[in-house]
Amino acid sequence: MDKTWLVLGFAGQAVFGGRFLVQWIGSERARKSVMPIAFWYLSIVGAFLLFAYAWHRRDPVFMLGQAGGLLIYLRNLYLVHRERRASVAT
Repeated sequence: MDKTWLVLGFAGQAVFGGRFLVQWIGSERARKSVMPIAFWYLSIVGAFLLFAYAWHRRDPVFMLGQAGGLLIYLRNLYLVHRERRASVAT
């Protein structure tokens, strides 16, 4: 396997796993459970990289899992931005 794909796969896993660190730090700072917007961006980037890796490996189970998550993360980010626009408009 090309080392570039391994690097891409590990990078995707690192970004995807890093989102939990971001969420933990955000919650500690707020002293309550919060979901920082960076969590959703890291989720999207990580899922996209892992999907690309799964595509390269031709692994339909892995692709389906990442594609499903990617849709959910994009929807959540849309909802966050929609809520922010609504609060600015009022």
